[in-house]
Amino acid sequence: MAYTNLDYLRNITGGDKDSIREIILLFIEQVPEFIGNMKKHLEEKNYIELGREAHKAKSSVMILGMEDLGHDLKALQLATINGTREETYPQHFQRFENECNMAIAELELELIKLG
Repeated sequence: MAYTNLDYLRNITGGDKDSIREIILLFIEQVPEFIGNMKKHLEEKNYIELGREAHKAKSSVMILGMEDLGHDLKALQLATINGTREETYPQHFQRFENECNMAIAELELELIKLG
C-alpha cells in the first residue's frame, strides 16, 4: 500500500527534482517534531495545542498526497476546537504517527530514485 502520492508535488514543482527532493527532506525533518509535539500535547491534555499542531501537520501531509490522513487531521483539529470526541484523539494521533513513519520509508526510496 502506498502512503504517498507525489503527483501533486510533481505538478506544482513542474517535475523539478531539486524542489521535490527539498520538500521531501523537509517533510522527513518535520515529522518527528510534529509527532513529539502532538504526543506531548495529548499526554498533557493540552487539546488546543494538539489541534494547532494537527493543523500544521495537515499541510505537510496534503502536499505529499496523503489526503485521507489530511482529512483525519482536519477532523482532529475541529474536534479539539469544539472540545468534542476527546476519546478519539489518541487514535487520530496513532494513525498520524504510523502513516507518517510508513510514508517516510516510501519517501526515502523516492529520494534514492531522484538521485
